[in-house]
Amino acid sequence: MTRLPLPDADGVYTFPTDLLTSHMDWMNSLASAKEIMTLTAPLTLSPYWIEPRKPSGRPVVVIEPHHDDFVLSASGTFLAHPRPLTVVTVFTRSRSVHPSLENTYSSVESVSELRDREGAQALLPLGASRVGLGHKDAEKPYRPPQPAQVGRITSELAEVLDGMEDAELIAPAAVTRHPDHLAVHEAARRLGCRWFWEDAAFWSTYALSGCDRQLFQRRAGDRLMPEVEDITGSVLDKVTLLHMHGSQMHPARKMYRPIRHAHTVAADMPPDAEGRPRGQFAERFYRLGRTR
Repeated sequence: MTRLPLPDADGVYTFPTDLLTSHMDWMNSLASAKEIMTLTAPLTLSPYWIEPRKPSGRPVVVIEPHHDDFVLSASGTFLAHPRPLTVVTVFTRSRSVHPSLENTYSSVESVSELRDREGAQALLPLGASRVGLGHKDAEKPYRPPQPAQVGRITSELAEVLDGMEDAELIAPAAVTRHPDHLAVHEAARRLGCRWFWEDAAFWSTYALSGCDRQLFQRRAGDRLMPEVEDITGSVLDKVTLLHMHGSQMHPARKMYRPIRHAHTVAADMPPDAEGRPRGQFAERFYRLGRTR
């Protein structure tokens, strides 16, 4: 299927009219196409269209802290290169919604149920299996994760992974200081995970601030080696998945922060053999390299 023109840099960095228009045009082009899946955003009940993926290759187990972390940070890569996925969400009980929605979703049960439905819709096109561990997410003021909590998460993840030795693990790099991300990163590392995504796209007050970046570099040192993945061809479908997580990306302009971040990451992509830039949008990952 022919891809529509993507937004330019100015459209990404100003109010997202350009990206919004590109995405609406993309939806219109898909509405009457064959082999199209309809997704319904749980918060707004609005329909969206997307091409279902056909996974192949080595299976991947995604270990995400919260229901939206994988989609925010790494879904463009798996839309472009679909692989058999199992998504394990550690913190599935939450009160986190935008303040304007707190009167409607006022309990842990109502918020958790909404976020679970959002995660289910977002992962449908990828054909992912889902596992939830049932932990309650951290609330402010944030404190470092306790060793007992990390140990418990590690043990529960080990049970999920039993019999899945052929799968490759991927988890957050814990670029943010959020204790849930730190706990999941450490648990995944203990279980042999060597591939991590940069969990920086949405929480600009954490990971994109200078102090957090410095803390991450001090913690990671030369052990986590960065790499970037071009997601230009799948970026509009990633926007569709972001629409599913409306409770976290409300008002709607919040869902464009990951795309703006993906545009800045693309600047780090090496040029092609003729020196030309490759791709407008990218996601950043890390591989566990040397150890101290």
